[in-house]
Amino acid sequence: MIEERIQNIESKVRATRNIPEDTKAELLSLLEGLKSEVAALAKTHGDDARSIARFADVSAHEATRAQRKPALIEASLSGLTSSVEGLEAEHPKVVQIVNRLATILSNMGI
Repeated sequence: MIEERIQNIESKVRATRNIPEDTKAELLSLLEGLKSEVAALAKTHGDDARSIARFADVSAHEATRAQRKPALIEASLSGLTSSVEGLEAEHPKVVQIVNRLATILSNMGI
C-alpha cells in the first residue's frame, strides 16, 4: 500500500506538464529514495511510514493541480513535515528526503 501510494505520486509528477524537467527529475529521484526509506521505516514504525506516504501524496496532488490553492498546499506540506518529527535520530535519511520534497513542492506552489 505504501509503495503503491508513492508510485501514484510518481505517476502524477510524470504526467504534470507544468513542472520543469529538471525539477521533475529531482522529484522522481527523491521519490525513489523515499520509497526505499519508508519501506525500511515501515518495519518498525508502520503508522509513521503510512502517514509520510499519505501526506506526500496529498502534498504532490495539491502542488501539481491545475488551479493551485495556496492554503491547501501549505496545510498538506505542514502535515508532511510534521509526519517525520521525532524520526531524526533513527531515520535521518527519510527526514532529509521529506524536507527536500516539501521544499520543492512548496516552491512549485508559489
